[in-house]
Amino acid sequence: MPQQGPFRNLGRILSGRPAVNEKAASTREEIDRVPGAEPSSRLDPWWWLVATVAVLIALMSALSPDPYWKILVFVSDGVGITVLLTVVSFVFIILVGLVGGLGRIAKNPVIHLIASLYVEIVRGIPLLVQLIWWYFAAPVAIQAFGRLVHIDAIANYKSNAILLAIVGLVICYGAYMSEIFRAGIESIHKGQMEAARSLGMSYMQSMRHVILPQAVRVVLPPVGNEFIMLIKDTSLVSVVAVADLTRRGREYMAAHFNPIEVWTLIALLYLILTLFSARLIAWLEKRRRYEG
Repeated sequence: MPQQGPFRNLGRILSGRPAVNEKAASTREEIDRVPGAEPSSRLDPWWWLVATVAVLIALMSALSPDPYWKILVFVSDGVGITVLLTVVSFVFIILVGLVGGLGRIAKNPVIHLIASLYVEIVRGIPLLVQLIWWYFAAPVAIQAFGRLVHIDAIANYKSNAILLAIVGLVICYGAYMSEIFRAGIESIHKGQMEAARSLGMSYMQSMRHVILPQAVRVVLPPVGNEFIMLIKDTSLVSVVAVADLTRRGREYMAAHFNPIEVWTLIALLYLILTLFSARLIAWLEKRRRYEG
């Protein structure tokens, strides 16, 4: 016979287990039994737009292989380069942004000044100009430094288009990501840090175990938005000899003089990349929100 009144949780208390709010648990179970009530069971309807664009590209290639299928085959390696640039750059952008964000809130005036100068200067220069500088000017500066210190390996440095494009993207987007992380960290109430320090944690331990896990949830939407913007902005590397999707499209158009077909397909390929990424980001946000 189930225990009633104030002694219903006595067994749990004596056994060392915490008491459970049975009414809340019962309500939770009733909600979970409602079909589709749990967040993970619902399919994001925007996936249908991703599927529609994919089907449209497939139909164009099947019904009109000349030129759409030929264009798709020609630019396929460019799609791979675009994805590679986006993923690799974004990993380093997150690291640079995290360091820059921590530098922006640092109490050390030197660290704060360096981080602030980096953010303010880089954000004031267009990405295209930065990419051009890294590809054309940086190698000349490196070679001049090599001749100055009499190191032949540096003096004879040859630029790598993909590597320098990644550097340019990381430096530029890292400044914006620094501000995102700074805002996310500052959005966490200072009482969280005070409570962590009162428990004996160091400043770094408090940031790692208490502040940053909460800040990550706050910054996830703007970080996802930066990722989508990065996919589109990788098209700018086409001006510095990187054979990405945009450059491959330009090469095909220059050879066959059919700009409508080429740029329609290129636009659809970028669209499916951004839509697919946006759906993954939305799913990740929902998972983080549900688990919280």
